[in-house]
Amino acid sequence: MKIEKVTLIGLGAMGAFFAPKLYEHLGDDFRVLAEGKRKEKLETKGVTINKTNYKFPIVTPDEKNVPADLIIVAVKGYALDQAMEDIKNQVGENTLILPVLNGVDSEQKLSEVFGEEHVLYAYMKVSIVMRDGKTNYDPTLGEVHFGEKKNESISGRVQMVCDVFDACEINYRIDEDMELGIWYKFMCNVGQNLTSALLGIPFGAYRVSGHANYLRRNAMREVVALAQAQNIGLNESFIELQEETIKKIPPHNKPSTLQDLENKKNTEIEMFAGTVIRLGRKLEIETPMADFFYHAIRVLEEKNAGIIEM
Repeated sequence: MKIEKVTLIGLGAMGAFFAPKLYEHLGDDFRVLAEGKRKEKLETKGVTINKTNYKFPIVTPDEKNVPADLIIVAVKGYALDQAMEDIKNQVGENTLILPVLNGVDSEQKLSEVFGEEHVLYAYMKVSIVMRDGKTNYDPTLGEVHFGEKKNESISGRVQMVCDVFDACEINYRIDEDMELGIWYKFMCNVGQNLTSALLGIPFGAYRVSGHANYLRRNAMREVVALAQAQNIGLNESFIELQEETIKKIPPHNKPSTLQDLENKKNTEIEMFAGTVIRLGRKLEIETPMADFFYHAIRVLEEKNAGIIEM
């Protein structure tokens, strides 16, 4: 089987990483799934990615007999349940689903609905800035990591995705242990996103502020403890590894949770701190940093919503 039709749901930061190159290679066989006002906006105004405006082909959730060979799920974490409902008519007998959203449980949730045979593991490493409805990123610095849960060798279905990404010149990497990679990304998100969101600071702050790094690193340690309790090989060395990675991110870039707050949008705090808290209770591990971040960022959301009058 060859991947010839690709559907993308979620044209935010992660979706913008894929859309231009898939469209350039596949033409109308690349579709963005949307309906209602979102569909109308995409058809009339399009989206601007790296200073180029695109009007991608659209497919709606109610359209039938148009299954995709590959579905890329790039929605925010809080939108996953609706996304799973929306893609049902896109899933055929041989469809592969690639969830690139943040968090640690999207693969499990998708497998419960569509079956493990349709779902691959994935996560993203890319710093994307969204401002005034426009998306900008350096495509040479970003990449998608994907594969089976374990990848001692490349399976046939992983190879099919490799083939289409190679043809589209989309940067990717196959981790030998995708579960570990997803938890590593989650650890980084919990530490970096939540510290930056609460304090209103960009990535560059971690180059100069020991106080910011104290919060970031201790939040990451809570994720390490949860992973180790589940026999996932995350440890302190991964925190040290991230010290070099974070220095490569443009200093003025901001993580998605801070961008969401600044744009008065819903954040993924439930997916980040909420997940840490829930797992901590289940595994009987204390998570004071996650508890603090959860409630503090909820206050900022209430402020944005006008619940707290200034």
